[in-house]
Amino acid sequence: MRLPCPICGDRDRREFYYQGHATMLNRPSADAGTATWDDYLHNRENPAGETRDLWHHEAGCGAWIVVTRNTVTHEVSGAVLAEKAKT
Repeated sequence: MRLPCPICGDRDRREFYYQGHATMLNRPSADAGTATWDDYLHNRENPAGETRDLWHHEAGCGAWIVVTRNTVTHEVSGAVLAEKAKT
C-alpha cells in the first residue's frame, strides 16, 4: 500500500507508523471521568468501508497525517496533515 504524504508525495506504507482511527484526535478532557477515558483508550471501531486513520511518517518527514482509505478495497483516497484535519 502507498500513502500520499502531503509533504513528500506518495510513499510506501513501511515508511509510516499506524496510530489508529483519526477520532483519537478528539481526546477527552482531563476531568472527563473514568468511563469516558476507558472508552477512549480501549474501545475501537472496526468498520468495513471508508475510514480516517492517523499515521506518522516515521521514516520520512516526521509529519502526522490523516489518511482516508477503504478497508474493504484497500483504496487510499487522500491524506491531509493532522493539524489541518477536521475530526
